[in-house]
Amino acid sequence: SSGKSLVEVSESLGINEGTLGNWVRAYRTEHPETETEERGPVEWAQHEKLRRELAEVKRENEFFKRCQRLFRLEGQEINAIFRFIKEHSAKYPVNWMCQQLEVSRASYYRWLNPSTELSEAKALRAMRTVLVLTEYEASNGVAGAGQLVDLIRNNHKQYVPKSTVLSIMNEHGLKAKRVSAFKVTTVHDQQARTAHIKNHMVDKLGRRDFRSSRPGTKLVGDITYLRTGEGWLYLATVIDLYSRQIVGWSMGANMQTQLVIDAMQLAMSRGFISAGTVFHSDRGTQYTSDAFQAWCSENGVRQSMGRTGVCWDNAVAESAFSTIKNEMYHHRAFTSRVAARTAVMEFIEIWYNRKRPHTTNGGLSPQMLLDWYWEQNSLALAA
Repeated sequence: SSGKSLVEVSESLGINEGTLGNWVRAYRTEHPETETEERGPVEWAQHEKLRRELAEVKRENEFFKRCQRLFRLEGQEINAIFRFIKEHSAKYPVNWMCQQLEVSRASYYRWLNPSTELSEAKALRAMRTVLVLTEYEASNGVAGAGQLVDLIRNNHKQYVPKSTVLSIMNEHGLKAKRVSAFKVTTVHDQQARTAHIKNHMVDKLGRRDFRSSRPGTKLVGDITYLRTGEGWLYLATVIDLYSRQIVGWSMGANMQTQLVIDAMQLAMSRGFISAGTVFHSDRGTQYTSDAFQAWCSENGVRQSMGRTGVCWDNAVAESAFSTIKNEMYHHRAFTSRVAARTAVMEFIEIWYNRKRPHTTNGGLSPQMLLDWYWEQNSLALAA
């Protein structure tokens, strides 16, 4: 027993007498066995819990008295708060002060040791540099900053801002390989019977519409040619408008109708052609020929054609050729058609279809979008 009155205790602790009295009465209510008389000195030695609580209140009271000057400064900067914590860290625990002042302990330690934050920033930069260099090399130097953002997200599940990618590319002297080149390849046959073939790639207002809601419903195709040491190599493609994947292709030393039929056969063998599929092309002789129209009729394909001499009516196919040439073909020299064919096949099947991000697909490669589509549909069927 301390023998002190309630008034004396409250004064020594700097606590309001009424508040202290409420605490004592509450404690006696919870612990009636410890009360020996109705009014008398508080038995502090017998009530360890109350003593600890009072000690904590005293510590808080002293602490906030020290903080009064800090709180009087309106709009006090966080640096001032951190300086206050540092100055009083010998007397009060840092974690406790951070709780009382409602600041992050981690932020305080970063402020206290800025080299730690700098090290973390350097580590993050180093990790992002590895990702950028890895994907740039994997793309054979054709990927730009925007594509690298998508490649890193798709392949590593990491997000690196485009500005950071550009900074790293500049730091290492990296640029996306680009060469612009365009050459008309198909020739319009004035005698071809195509009056019955409509343009199905326009909406009700006559605007070009290359959208598709599911794979294998709308396809586009075209022919281009590639220079080799043995002469020209001709390439025909078939592109699925849902995923923008090149689902059919064929290469040969001439531009006969069989070239485009072979490309269509490959697309059909992969499941992208069925009854009702729309195939859009320009009015080149290969596509307006009787042989190709007969093939389409036999396989339930509805032909669609743009206007004569308007390349934008087949913009998707033209864009794919531009990508093949600008990102690969024009950066290499091919002595033979076999070498060129091998390089084009690898570019289409390994890079373009499966890895290269496509803006129309939200940065996903064509194969990634197809995988997502089939997964969603299998889940819907299972539900």
